[in-house]
Amino acid sequence: MDVRLLLENTLPGLGYELVDFEMTQGGGYRVFMDKPGGITVEDCVQVSNHLTRLFMVENVNYERLEVSSPGLDRPLKKEADFVRFAGQLAKIKTRMPVEQQKKFAGRLAGVEDGAVKLEVDGGRIVAIALTNIDKARLEPEF
Repeated sequence: MDVRLLLENTLPGLGYELVDFEMTQGGGYRVFMDKPGGITVEDCVQVSNHLTRLFMVENVNYERLEVSSPGLDRPLKKEADFVRFAGQLAKIKTRMPVEQQKKFAGRLAGVEDGAVKLEVDGGRIVAIALTNIDKARLEPEF
């Protein structure tokens, strides 16, 4: 059973977005979810209870299940994430250098032609191909 696919098909029906999914050492699963307005403890309890029953029905074996919010520094994985969080600060690490560097910090300026636009250094726009992004996270502003 493909647990990621099961989560991708289940969480939207409950009103949540699957942000990330990890397998932990010892045979556990860690599920990060989000929804507009953020995640509460009650959301985590509801989804955990639902997934426990679903995994039992689907014969998914696991030792531990963790369900949580992605946090303020949530990972950006899909093109839709970069569009949704346009205007917010982010850190991006690329697989291959762009303009002789692999680490960028700036304000997300949307997506165009398969590339994330990032405003860095007070206005300069850097275009980073989605396929070249190794890791990307929001940078919390206080």
